[in-house]
Amino acid sequence: MKFGKLGLLTVMTIAIAAATGAFALNSYRGERAMNETTAPTAKSVHEFTMKDIDGKDVKLSDYSGRVLMLVNTASQCGLTPQYKGLQAIYQKYQAQGFTILAFPANNFGGQEPGSNAEIKEFCTMRYKVTFPVFAKISVKGDDQHPMFRFLTSKETNPQFGGDIMWNFNKFLVSKSGEIIARFEPRVDPESPEVAAAIEGALQTK
Repeated sequence: MKFGKLGLLTVMTIAIAAATGAFALNSYRGERAMNETTAPTAKSVHEFTMKDIDGKDVKLSDYSGRVLMLVNTASQCGLTPQYKGLQAIYQKYQAQGFTILAFPANNFGGQEPGSNAEIKEFCTMRYKVTFPVFAKISVKGDDQHPMFRFLTSKETNPQFGGDIMWNFNKFLVSKSGEIIARFEPRVDPESPEVAAAIEGALQTK
């Protein structure tokens, strides 16, 4: 089939338009799939799998039946000494079914700049931490980890949702994976209100 210059130009224009449309459609499908994947659709903390500080996958369902405290931590924050209090309450209640899960994050003032290996060394050497510490993640912003999106979304956590405002925000989670309390950064881990919440959760079947 032969085309004149005008006909050839028309065919080329149509081909380019078709290719552009296909690319746009694929991009839309990819973006939509990504958004659906990262949407906060979980019903329980136990549905998440996280990387520990050594890079190994940990299913949070492994903690089913234990009361959990999820904390976003940092090594160079004015609140970093809370590691001492966290370790104290972990030792106090561990045998009764309580575990603290720490999630280092560099979202606030660049106060967690180190590598996972450096964070691990800091926690163990400086504060003798023995509770589980996980790989560094983002707890707010465009790259927020899905688990912290679940914790802070008003859709999935209407009672205790809301942005993480600083390091050492604490979420208390029941034995079944339900969020049952939230303590803001400056709340001392060894305070009476935290102790009462932990003890109440431990007594609940």
